[in-house]
Amino acid sequence: MENKLPTSDQNFVESLIPQRFPFVMVNSITDYSETHLVSGFEVKKENIFVQDGILQASGLVEHQAQSVALHTGYKYYLLGKEAPTGYIGAIKTFEAIQLPKLGDKLISEVSIINEMMGVTLVDIVTKLNDEVIAKSQMKTVVM
Repeated sequence: MENKLPTSDQNFVESLIPQRFPFVMVNSITDYSETHLVSGFEVKKENIFVQDGILQASGLVEHQAQSVALHTGYKYYLLGKEAPTGYIGAIKTFEAIQLPKLGDKLISEVSIINEMMGVTLVDIVTKLNDEVIAKSQMKTVVM
């Protein structure tokens, strides 16, 4: 499979993360570097975090965490290796300014602050129509 970006090839994106339907919370990569990734996600009715047509804050957190996993998965893909499974180690801060609705298309930007011994500290900003709707700082841990 080619690695040209941007891509919204759902099968390719899902091959980069450990989650599977109905728990997939990313569906595109538009930009990647060693310290940066931009992911996308469209809120759909079948999403398990949607209640009454609204993606809950827990869904935003999971989308952001999967965006970090996508960064790791794509990095390992470029190296020709299988990506390790990762977990949220800690959420230092999380702020949901607005909750998205069905059909909304989210764009999240992951910035790697520090990576050491399998622990990655990241800042994540999620936007809807170019407006920030959520931001967080979390640590993820790979096995």
